[in-house]
Amino acid sequence: MNNIQTTRKTNFRWVICAMLFFATTVNYLDRQALSLTWKDFIAPEFHWTNTDYGNIAAAFSIMYAIANFFSGRIIDWLGTRRGYLWAIGVWSAGACLHALCGWATEQWVGLDDAAQLVGAAGDVAATVSMVSVWFFLAARVVLAAGESGNFPAAVKVTAEYFPKKDRAFATAIFNAGATIGALVAPLCIPTLARYFKDMGVGNGWEMAFVVIGMLGFVWMGIWIFIYQPMQTNKRVNAAEREYILQDSQDDAAADADSGRKLSILECLRLRQTWAILMGKFLTDGVWWFFLFWTPAYISDVYGYTSDSTMAQMLMFTLYAITMLSLYGGKLPTIFINRTGGNAYNCRMKAMFIFALFPLLGLVAQTLGAISCWLTICIIGIVGAAHQSWSANLFSVGSDLFPKKAVATITGINGMAGGLSSFLINFVSGRLLDHVEAAQTVFCGFQGKEAGYFIIFCYCSVAYIAGWLVMKLLVPRYMPVKA
Repeated sequence: MNNIQTTRKTNFRWVICAMLFFATTVNYLDRQALSLTWKDFIAPEFHWTNTDYGNIAAAFSIMYAIANFFSGRIIDWLGTRRGYLWAIGVWSAGACLHALCGWATEQWVGLDDAAQLVGAAGDVAATVSMVSVWFFLAARVVLAAGESGNFPAAVKVTAEYFPKKDRAFATAIFNAGATIGALVAPLCIPTLARYFKDMGVGNGWEMAFVVIGMLGFVWMGIWIFIYQPMQTNKRVNAAEREYILQDSQDDAAADADSGRKLSILECLRLRQTWAILMGKFLTDGVWWFFLFWTPAYISDVYGYTSDSTMAQMLMFTLYAITMLSLYGGKLPTIFINRTGGNAYNCRMKAMFIFALFPLLGLVAQTLGAISCWLTICIIGIVGAAHQSWSANLFSVGSDLFPKKAVATITGINGMAGGLSSFLINFVSGRLLDHVEAAQTVFCGFQGKEAGYFIIFCYCSVAYIAGWLVMKLLVPRYMPVKA
């Protein structure tokens, strides 16, 4: 009996996976706080237009892209324990900094309180708008710099604690934190803002940023206590370690060949890097558009403010549907177990299936004439397909590259996603203001609805385009050996 007990493997890798899940949840709560408060709480105070918000979202995205170019390398250098602590510490501080933007604007413009900001007119209102945008830009830059470290660190931890066949599923679990964060955010953030506003604490939105931002510091305390490298972690027994290291011969061969870390420039010379980069660049903006603009879409098209029960239920339903992405992370494992094929080929087969579902987005807005719930459900399906696609795209990096380069390639991956988000947010704000002013008609939609439909069309075909580019660049399993 004692021998049986000693050979039964522990499952501490799933505790680590749970920590990655909660970090990603906090990441998305902090990221989405602005999108859920700007339209109904912040814009009236600072006189923002869609273009102003689009500029702020675009600035976050471009900083996220730039920081991702270096964050993977920094995580490889610091290691996952220290690197993760630095990342979440910086982004949590950035989240809390948003709360000071109103006060800073008052001081700069020379007004006494939020009521005077709201009541400003003419040149004063224009100054309030411009100054507040710059302060929010600064806070978003700090937030983006820290958040850029989340996925490189999480993917690196996954490569350390899981065998290749389980990595997409583990990635899907921690990546589901993005969905849970987006799911919980519409229920708690506008509610917190409304609660503190009714209490007379500022305009309400400030404390919502502070409360959400503090969650990251709580996570840091737990991470310090719980995380150790897998090889030296006393909570991982020999049986679990053997399971985790089942790919050790292949990894050892790759490491023996590399003997050093690949530089960023070396990575950029490889077609495998460009396959992952383009797969991310063509598709990531879709998720960021829905994340940053869906609350405004619900308000603009259906008239529900972000703190209304109907808007919260619509957003909750949308992100509840995206939870289907958990199965998306499991699908390649099913293909591997049934066919015995390599991880890359099975992953690409699964990603092609995921690329088909966003085509439903072409009819999402048309069906909204029947019921807004139909539109929201379709956006949820597109979101689930994206998260399934994204989880597998992260794992493609660990399939094709040696462990020493995983965080670096994930950082490059994140840079491409940030550039994609920058473009879609920069264009969306201007497009929506333009079509509203010109009352543009497109495919039966007019004004802002025409603008949203144009963006929906791109979102629908992006994944097929991304898959085709990846398949052309890396048609079969071609692991990198430095």
